[in-house]
Amino acid sequence: MTTNHRAANHRFEGRKIRCGAVGVGRMGRHHARVYATLPECELVGVVDADKERGDAVAAKHNCRRFDRVDQLIDAGVDVASVAVPTTAHFDVAQALLKARIACLVEKPLAGDAATARAIKDLSDQTGTVLMVGHIERFNPIMRAMQQSTRNGLEIVPRFIQVHRVSPMTFRSVDVGVVMDMMIHDLDVVLMLMGGREPDRIQAAGVSVITQHEDICNAWLEFNTPRGMCVANMSASRLALKTERVTRITGENGYIKLDYATKAGTIIRRRANELQMMEIREQLRKGADLTSLNWQELVNVEPLVIDDAEPIVMEIKSFLEAVKTGDRPEIDAEAGFANVRTAERIVKAIQENAKVRPRL
Repeated sequence: MTTNHRAANHRFEGRKIRCGAVGVGRMGRHHARVYATLPECELVGVVDADKERGDAVAAKHNCRRFDRVDQLIDAGVDVASVAVPTTAHFDVAQALLKARIACLVEKPLAGDAATARAIKDLSDQTGTVLMVGHIERFNPIMRAMQQSTRNGLEIVPRFIQVHRVSPMTFRSVDVGVVMDMMIHDLDVVLMLMGGREPDRIQAAGVSVITQHEDICNAWLEFNTPRGMCVANMSASRLALKTERVTRITGENGYIKLDYATKAGTIIRRRANELQMMEIREQLRKGADLTSLNWQELVNVEPLVIDDAEPIVMEIKSFLEAVKTGDRPEIDAEAGFANVRTAERIVKAIQENAKVRPRL
């Protein structure tokens, strides 16, 4: 057992983990709810700039409302969720990390790579657990895919298609669609690439309502030790309906994930290599194979989806890292890589917009 394991186990032995939530708006209120309902936790208090909102959440969960982060720190919390606007992530995280309070920071880690790096460095310097809340990792459909690929033939991605669109909500309009929406899928794509950032990026975007890009298409290329993989990613916050679909085509299979409907399909090659060689040889010789049912060559399986709530699974994962001292599932390095990749996509959009066709 490592020193971190011993220290973590001793620290919480015989008592509940004292928790706090900084920012209890659209996402933060769910963090407060989960901390208040988990038997291993005690929700000590919440911080929110909106006194009325903070008082309502505090009253609902029988905890205190604080005006400032330093008051929450003085109350003796062990962990805290940071769900304030992205521009305030650094100030809040800095105060908590310097006090060696473990942080779960809502996505994105920061609004730019330099600030994300500063938060990561502070986490490293203080030796304090920091996890980034990329909640799609805990979506039942994503966990079902991971379970299925662990239990069956590995699928090595070669081509990934991502389509995430929704109507304009006028939330998070201080950033573009890349940092607002596409970053969810960037986290998943980089995870599938083992944390590797893309070697090449091409992107185009359009600003329609806000001063930032509201629609974006990005092409990412990854040169991995196992070969090339490309990801074609589209995001829009000006659609007429919500769609969140990812398709992964790779060696030995194909996966379709529909986050909105929580449904998925995995198709694996059933035919062995000898059978496939025979079919290819027949095709090479010009044989008529129109009577061959191609579905006999593959196995189509629906993914088995549970009904666990993503935010609950995310917070449980965070707390487990705090208790054991292990690296959290989405650590500061992953959060930084996601922000840097998003920043590179936005830069590619801007560079392409400068190019004007010759008359």
